[in-house]
Amino acid sequence: MVLVVEDEPEIAEILEGYLRRDGYRTERAADGKAALGLYRAAKPDLVLLDIQLPELDGLEVLRRIRADGNTPVILVTARSEDLDKLLGLELGADDYVTKPFSPREVVARVKAVLRRANPLESAATVLRAGPLEIDTEWVMARVGASRLELTPTEFRLLETLARTPGRAFTRQELLEAALPDSDALERVIDVHLKNLRKKLEAAGATGLLETVRGVGYRLWVE
Repeated sequence: MVLVVEDEPEIAEILEGYLRRDGYRTERAADGKAALGLYRAAKPDLVLLDIQLPELDGLEVLRRIRADGNTPVILVTARSEDLDKLLGLELGADDYVTKPFSPREVVARVKAVLRRANPLESAATVLRAGPLEIDTEWVMARVGASRLELTPTEFRLLETLARTPGRAFTRQELLEAALPDSDALERVIDVHLKNLRKKLEAAGATGLLETVRGVGYRLWVE
């Protein structure tokens, strides 16, 4: 189920219509407080979240969703400034679209984010890099006994890096691996990996995720 959080009725109706036509169930909220109530009650598979909302703005709604869990979130913004987008991504959004947009594009983004959040694997694959263990079938990552609470985009980035520990990946390579259907800028990768590094270090994996100056990032295992 997709929770559509949009205070403009016409836009919300169009989005719901396109999503339902593609087989998704939808719920709708027109303000931030109602969105949080529906999020907790309906437990959606994904939240399509406008930034400019009455009661609570979208970034505050996102902050509270992330405090509660890792449900995929796509931000919708009427402003084109990178600051809004990057702030939303730093809070844990998985992607963003900018108004005006094509409803078909939004549905494609929804499909892509849900596909990344729920990858289909024919057999279990467990990746290990030092203290890190990643189960790609169950979409779980651990550092020792500590489970990492990752967004779908963070998980995909970590999985990509862990498949070849020691290799330096460019930002473009990581962008194509984690956000293949997005028009996000390369610097968005920096925001996601900043968040990922914080989570790894909080679990005790200090120094595992390295920045390679002039190239990008790698997992470094002694």
